[in-house]
Parts: sequence; structure tokens; C-alpha cells
Amino acid sequence: MAITQTKKNEIINKFARHEGDTGSAEVQIAVLTADINELNDHMRTHRKDYHSQRGLMKKIGHRRNLLAYLRNKDVTRYRQLIKDLGLRR
Repeated sequence: MAITQTKKNEIINKFARHEGDTGSAEVQIAVLTADINELNDHMRTHRKDYHSQRGLMKKIGHRRNLLAYLRNKDVTRYRQLIKDLGLRR
């Protein structure tokens, strides 16, 4: 269900702001988006898996908070990130 380490490293390398960056808002949002997409695929086949559904809702809430932080901090980075990730905001 979770994304693999290689896929996570690819996401980190793509969205990192500098070398070794793993904690910036862009990286965290991108990793959470990949996790959310994987969980959405899981939930399509296992509709009654309420434990995974709760984890999905927590990840969505965390991503929403990080997006709000980034939007308040730097609007241009926010707009570029949602464009790159294809989010509907």
C-alpha cells in the first residue's frame, strides 16, 4: 500500500529545493500526494477498509494544512507546486 523507497527518493529529488532537502513543504506535499494516490487505488478495491480510510483522511488533512502554510508563505511556490502535482486548487 505504501509507496516504495525508490519512488519516494525520485519524488524527493524532483521537488527538493536544494541538495539533501527532505523536509521542505514542497517535498512533504509531494510525498503525501503520492501516498494519497496509492491509498485511493486501495480504497477503490477495498471499500470497507475503514482503518485505511481513516489513514487516508489524516493524510489528506495533513496535506491540506501544508498547502495552506505554503500558500500563506509564498504564493508563487504554492501555484507552481499545485500545477506540477495536478491538484485541483
